[in-house]
Amino acid sequence: MNKNITIQVENLSKAYQLGQIGTGTISRDLERFWTTKIRGKEDPFLKIGQTNDRTVKGDSDIVWSLKDINFEIEQGDAVGIIGRNGAGKSTLLKLLSRVTAPTTGNIKVKGRIASLLEVGTGFHPELTGRENIFLNGAILGMRKKEIARKLDEIIDFSGVERYIDTPVKRYSSGMYVRLAFAVAAHLESEILIVDEVLAVGDAEFQKKCLGKMGEVSKGEGRTILFVSHNMASIKALCNSGILLENGLVKNLGSAESVVRNYLGGNSDNLNYRKINSINNGFELIDFTIINKGSEIDDTILRDKEIFFLFNYNNQKNEFGLYFNVKIKDEEGRYLITTVSNISENIIGPGRGSAQMVIPAGFFNEGQYFIDLMIIRKDETGYLTFFHEPDILSIQILPEKRELGSWMGKEEGFIRHSFNWKS
Repeated sequence: MNKNITIQVENLSKAYQLGQIGTGTISRDLERFWTTKIRGKEDPFLKIGQTNDRTVKGDSDIVWSLKDINFEIEQGDAVGIIGRNGAGKSTLLKLLSRVTAPTTGNIKVKGRIASLLEVGTGFHPELTGRENIFLNGAILGMRKKEIARKLDEIIDFSGVERYIDTPVKRYSSGMYVRLAFAVAAHLESEILIVDEVLAVGDAEFQKKCLGKMGEVSKGEGRTILFVSHNMASIKALCNSGILLENGLVKNLGSAESVVRNYLGGNSDNLNYRKINSINNGFELIDFTIINKGSEIDDTILRDKEIFFLFNYNNQKNEFGLYFNVKIKDEEGRYLITTVSNISENIIGPGRGSAQMVIPAGFFNEGQYFIDLMIIRKDETGYLTFFHEPDILSIQILPEKRELGSWMGKEEGFIRHSFNWKS
């Protein structure tokens, strides 16, 4: 293992069995035991396993949550791990953190790992916040004096000083995350692994955490693995990325190129289309963004009408559904939330299509990220049928200008021409 390599993963796979545990018969259980434990060979029943596509009913009870994963991470790298729900992101982090063991393959890690995988990970509910700080430090192999030296800094960063001597079972989920992240980031580990639990915290604390992770990565040379559905955060913090899809590595490279690939684009020119995404019985067959009169692969210009085109299959034949579209900037700040008119029944049962039109010249040039939700409202309240954060990203370019005209970018995100009267 190269001296600059902190994490090396070779042919890593993790299989799970759906339904009942065991093969179903005593003879097959004995065959599996003899093959794997006595002879030390590969489990014969894993050969019939299928990839982890949660949207399709399979023929096998064995599912590969991860399959043949290979990558290397150097010291000081900040790596974003992205992918849809069920892609295998959390499973990968659990394997790297040694929470669970791989089915096949090897993981070589140089240094101590501090993990923040889910709310309350590594905390004993009966112990106070202060006691849990010392417990986590001891698990990392730190001495009591080392932990005590960092204690005030951890408490101050977490913002839960008033409750630090209260058992953590009385903490809210946000307080849990605040203290857990403060512990993981400040104790002396060479590798920091953070799952998407930061979404539980408020916006101010999320920004504070991202700043701290950038500091420990660039300033202290620690390695960071970060899972998030916020692509703006991934691009701001990480220098490289890993895109997982159905348990397989779909793309490795710079954070910019991996995010672009995830959000529907290739490395050279963006293809503003997302195809076939299913959630709670609502299938988005495709979602395309184009200028009026343009093709899918054409650039998006700010001085032309922008069309959001949707083709869907309302598999549950529900009525009263509507689109909720949120548009945000590169830093994850929401600029606009807009919904389709419920009374017009834009979404009907079965297959259908819809379009949303953004007026010419409305947005300034720049990169924007789109969140999409399909929601039903009735007398019982609101029900979310479909939710895909960062489903697509678009790069809006300036209008074509005559030679010699001003070529700069105006301030702000909205750059619309409103009606004026004297």
